[in-house]
Amino acid sequence: MKKEKNAWLIDFALGWVGRKYSKVLNKAAKNCKATEEQTLRGILEFAKDTEWGKAHNFAEILAAPNGEELYERWTKNQKVCDYEDFRPFIERHKNGEENILFPGKPMMYATTSGTTNEPKWIPITERYYSEVFSKMTKVWLYTFMMHRPSVFWGKCVSIVGKDVETHAPDGTVCGSVSGVTQRDCPEFIKGLYSAPRSIFGISSYHARNYALMRTGIEQNVTSFVTANPSTVLELQKTVDDNFEDMVNDIEKGTLSSKFEIEPAIRAELEARYAPNPERAKELRELKAKYGQVLPKYYWPNIQFLTTWKCGNTHVYMDKFKDYFPKTMLHQEFGYFASECRAGLVMNGKDDTVPFTHYHFFEFTSADDMENPNPKFYQLHELEVGKRYLVYITTYSGLYRYNMNDMIEVTGHYNTIPTIQFIQKVNGIVSMTGEKIHERQFMSAVEQAEEASGLKTRFYVGFADLDASLYHFYFDFQTPGVTKDKVDKFTKLVDEKLKKINVEYESKRDSFRVKDPIGHLMRENAFELYKVAALEQGARDGQFKLNLLMQDEKRHAMFKNLVQE
Repeated sequence: MKKEKNAWLIDFALGWVGRKYSKVLNKAAKNCKATEEQTLRGILEFAKDTEWGKAHNFAEILAAPNGEELYERWTKNQKVCDYEDFRPFIERHKNGEENILFPGKPMMYATTSGTTNEPKWIPITERYYSEVFSKMTKVWLYTFMMHRPSVFWGKCVSIVGKDVETHAPDGTVCGSVSGVTQRDCPEFIKGLYSAPRSIFGISSYHARNYALMRTGIEQNVTSFVTANPSTVLELQKTVDDNFEDMVNDIEKGTLSSKFEIEPAIRAELEARYAPNPERAKELRELKAKYGQVLPKYYWPNIQFLTTWKCGNTHVYMDKFKDYFPKTMLHQEFGYFASECRAGLVMNGKDDTVPFTHYHFFEFTSADDMENPNPKFYQLHELEVGKRYLVYITTYSGLYRYNMNDMIEVTGHYNTIPTIQFIQKVNGIVSMTGEKIHERQFMSAVEQAEEASGLKTRFYVGFADLDASLYHFYFDFQTPGVTKDKVDKFTKLVDEKLKKINVEYESKRDSFRVKDPIGHLMRENAFELYKVAALEQGARDGQFKLNLLMQDEKRHAMFKNLVQE
């Protein structure tokens, strides 16, 4: 494989920096318990003179002579919090006040959806950004090289958000941390990316995807980075739907006028293009030979794909399992949220190694979800094979913050327990005590598919509290599905769900939960929903869409996707 011009420099620089910070992680992994104590003390020292730190006696906690008393004082003085506990303090930071949750002000904010109508503004301090997002991102890229040494010999298709989306009242930037990280990387690293950062500023979702793939399909791509596996499907659909336009653009060195792209961004992109009739010919020959031109054909040298693989994402991954060369490694993206980058996948598989040297982690047993006073565990106390709920404390002003995430412990990285994300805790819906897990619903649909021979492209369920029933929405791959078949399939899902969940069976049999209602959605309903959500201001990286919800706002959007 021919190397890009700066490949040797990227390999050298990432190798050097990656090894350096990997050693820091490995040192922390030698004694997880001691590292976590040191981390908690570091965060308390960092914030002890802030308004929050004084109110919660951080200095007094720090005076504890040992780790056991430190944790006892910590849990006595600092209660578990959710975002709404922090919101008024973050609002003060947004309006220019300093030293509230942490010293000074944040360098930026990241937004994500919350439990109320108001989004969360997650503060990112300079310290957290430089140590976690900047340094550890380099380790993350280094892990790619550990498993596929030629991963950066070609271009990287990397999906990031806009580095600037809006501003707080005091002028502080609010944007995507991934976008800022890419913006701030060294110039020689920027040359690695298949497209300029400005491409993510294209307002039209369809136009952005077209520009990304018109640019990417022309190049020798050896790595593909996107948190959301559904993005892989959407980008391939863009290729399928616009193949001739893309090939014509590549042949002529143009960017189709069919797509509405902001003039400044269009001018920047067009300046990068040149006529490439040879590549256009190759792509047309692939089309003639294979019919559908997939990544394994237009990117035959691709070495590495990273997306989320845990939770409910297999619904999407199953659909692109044959898209890529068998030699390519598909690695889990890692346990990563707007609130924190909790760790890295180091083993080329699906296990996240928590950053014990940058976060203080606490957990409660998933079996204790209904307990108002559950027992809390520190990271070193976790047991392999068990599931827990996660609480984090960071250098960005989140203290005993409830992530509302369920994880499972999969093994160890030296003394650090490794984890996999299982589901959002709000992926459990209960109208009247039935407590249906999202995974139970998914299993019921899969069993109904097997029993009926019908195959879904996408599905989602919503609890209707007023009517005391569930609405199930289906987009079928199987052609010619009638309303009668939808009703029969819905009944099958209902029957399977009764067998999976005894509480649901009890509530259905006692008529406390009425018959579910099935709906047939338009083709590619998920993509249509995502376009609508993005047009309303959501970001691509936020699409950890639960497949079972009690959420009227999202429900209303899916009601609009039902076939007439």
